[in-house]
Amino acid sequence: MARLFIFGLGYTAGRIAQAMRGSGWHIDASGSAGNIAFDDMDAVLRALGSASHVLSSVPPADGTDPVLDRYGHALEGKWLGYLSSTGVYGDAEGAWVDEGSPTGGGRRTARAQCDARWLELDARVFRLPGIYGPGRSAFERVRENKAHRIDLPGQVFSRVHVEDIVSGVVVAIEKDAPAGAYNLADDLPTSQNAVIKEACRLLGTEPPPLVSMEEADLSPMARGFYAENRRVANGKAKRLLDWKPRYPTYREGLGSLL
Repeated sequence: MARLFIFGLGYTAGRIAQAMRGSGWHIDASGSAGNIAFDDMDAVLRALGSASHVLSSVPPADGTDPVLDRYGHALEGKWLGYLSSTGVYGDAEGAWVDEGSPTGGGRRTARAQCDARWLELDARVFRLPGIYGPGRSAFERVRENKAHRIDLPGQVFSRVHVEDIVSGVVVAIEKDAPAGAYNLADDLPTSQNAVIKEACRLLGTEPPPLVSMEEADLSPMARGFYAENRRVANGKAKRLLDWKPRYPTYREGLGSLL
């Protein structure tokens, strides 16, 4: 039986694990939903010893990668995957970015450094934009009165449905995709305002009014999110993985969640 070890069995990686189990794989994992504690080095090394494939969804901590720092020596010879972020591209002033675009110049310098370390190990690095899916979408923000429409003309984001991440990672494993970076994003970068407006339409409620950044009173993290403006191209994943998003725009994605 093929065996996959997942570091960090969270929202996205948990769905990848479920899909791989459905294809007959044995899964061991660290994380709150995993079966092995990250700090139990003996147990982790035993599981890694029998795993042919390793996927990490663990984000940087204290400016470095906890998985590579602690277990990097045990990863040699294995198929490696890493869930990264399109935040590594920084602000492109609304322009398109692809896997050949410069990285490391944005606010997520630690993520860019970890991304580069995994690439040096010949990993498949999946760069992900804003992730949404069941229980984590514009619907929740609207229902909780936490949705904003901010008056920032020209501001766009890319996003991806969690199930499209799953399909991209699964096909990369099953087809033994070439090492390198892959953007897994939908086909239509758009403003957050448009997404909130569509969510409100589907829920039959009035969208929140347009407000300035100051009036929105966002957290520092959210303000940082709005400080970057880019469109993420997904052509490489389509070409090399023969992948295409099941939810090519936010419209199909939100409709599936309702």
